[in-house]
Amino acid sequence: MRNATAIWNGQHAADQTLAAMEEMEHYCAAHPRSPAATRRPQLSIRGRTVVALLGPAIEEGIAGFGDTVQAALRAFDAQYSRSLRPPADLD
Repeated sequence: MRNATAIWNGQHAADQTLAAMEEMEHYCAAHPRSPAATRRPQLSIRGRTVVALLGPAIEEGIAGFGDTVQAALRAFDAQYSRSLRPPADLD
């Protein structure tokens, strides 16, 4: 029975990934000039959090987090746009 559970969990993860990719395609079609549409970050699901990541790791790249794919991509777009602005003078 353990193998059946592993196969089911694997299938569930594959279904979740496919659904997330489809949601990303819809988001990018609706927002074709957004950073997410032009840069195509990688999506991953960590528990109940969706992560949109551009780069090798969260610490080194640009990331957006959300409860949904759309929320993570919106957060990614905002973070990407912030990364393009020069830091404000602290004088």
